[in-house]
Amino acid sequence: MKLNLPEYVFRTRKNSMGKIEIFDDYRKKYVIITPEEWVRQNFIKYLVEEKNYPASLIAIEKGIKVNNMQKRFDAVVFDRKGQPIVLIEFKSTEVEIDQKVMEQISRYNLNLKVNYLIVSNGITHYCCHINQSNSVISFLESIPDYNQL
Repeated sequence: MKLNLPEYVFRTRKNSMGKIEIFDDYRKKYVIITPEEWVRQNFIKYLVEEKNYPASLIAIEKGIKVNNMQKRFDAVVFDRKGQPIVLIEFKSTEVEIDQKVMEQISRYNLNLKVNYLIVSNGITHYCCHINQSNSVISFLESIPDYNQL
């Protein structure tokens, strides 16, 4: 599946049920390649390889409570002190990034209170900065390098 990202090489295999799996370097295991997983793997690789995000400071699919309901965010990036600074939501290429998707990631951020939100379907990528002191949201032209966060 062609994405609006550089092309990367991944380790893949076919499991016992005939499904194709990709090795997730961050979770240290093989996972089934779904359209959303393909976007996640490529985008995280882009952040690490092109934008210098430290792989050790990225967490994938962790649980979070939102309005007393257990949810899972797709990825979060931490600063060097261990504080979350970027929340990322991935969708498959067929899913349009719309108001509903932005509301979803914003709800997840109610607890984390990160300064950056990124949403990508592999074709279209949005990044916004949130000024926590006055709640002003600014959409950025591009994904910032890690040292710009």
